[in-house]
Amino acid sequence: MDTVQLVVSELVTNARKYAPGPCLLELTITDSIGEISVWDSEPSVPMAQVPDPARIGRHGLESVLAVSLRFEILREIAGRRVTATIALADGPADNPAGRVT
Repeated sequence: MDTVQLVVSELVTNARKYAPGPCLLELTITDSIGEISVWDSEPSVPMAQVPDPARIGRHGLESVLAVSLRFEILREIAGRRVTATIALADGPADNPAGRVT
């Protein structure tokens, strides 16, 4: 639950902070996998910065990447869609070796 809240918070905050228009949140749960998808009207693709413990702020995307089994950003006709897939419980989906970014 905490991981889902973290990912939703980071993705929606980024959409509200950097996109000029509306945003849409979609949550999907299948077995022990949760998919958090946020669409917004910003056409540019966000880039995670190189980890820097001395940097204050701007660690949100790094955090999402660290807890995601899968992460993708798709450009759409209007805007972009950022999707993170996370494990909801301990099990095969928690295997870090299967992590794709």
